[in-house]
Amino acid sequence: MARISKKRKESLAKIDQEKAYSLTEACALVKEVTTNKFDASIDVAVRLGVDPRKANQMVRGTVALPHGTGKDVKVLVLCTTDKEAEATEAGADFVGLDEYITKIKGGWTDVDVIVTMPSVMGKVGALGRILGPRGLMPNPKTGTVTMDVAKAVTEVKAGKIDFRVDKFGIIHAAVAKSSFEAGKIQDNLSELLTTIMKLKPTAAKGTYVKSINISSTMSPGISIDTKAYAI
Repeated sequence: MARISKKRKESLAKIDQEKAYSLTEACALVKEVTTNKFDASIDVAVRLGVDPRKANQMVRGTVALPHGTGKDVKVLVLCTTDKEAEATEAGADFVGLDEYITKIKGGWTDVDVIVTMPSVMGKVGALGRILGPRGLMPNPKTGTVTMDVAKAVTEVKAGKIDFRVDKFGIIHAAVAKSSFEAGKIQDNLSELLTTIMKLKPTAAKGTYVKSINISSTMSPGISIDTKAYAI
């Protein structure tokens, strides 16, 4: 049996495993049970009552977190030369086209988000096998395939994230850092949950939001009361 560290025991002792906490309580508690020396990520897992195998029950979207993610997001813009200057001015970390397509084909994927233009999707589409499994494939639905590349870069850098339900019906998202004030964690999480609620598929029957759990890197999970999201 794996040994439980003293710090983890202390964290577990602070959490009532039988209780579903309010959003306010959970966002304060997650900071209390975070013992990492580094600035840990605050993550949420939302289990939905959908069947993601059915196209009409897929839940996917984007949300602009009010206080950002706290993460320095690396953005690659694959664009034509006439768009390179505006992408760079907007804060893109890497800008170009053919040279980066070649690098990606060689295995380079050291970025968090890729933004591109409709006119070059023919070239970018060939990278689907590499980018798809890593969640890096640009998509018009998430605003990463657009003519306004500057706006897309600015939004991503400011805290816009995309999310989608996985094959188990769960949405995973990083919503903050442990250094954030509890109120800011709550603001970000509330914005994400509100967005997910708006995306309920009409084909989904029964309880939509089945469970919500918040945790930080390596911390125990904290259950959040779903009554406010029972539709």
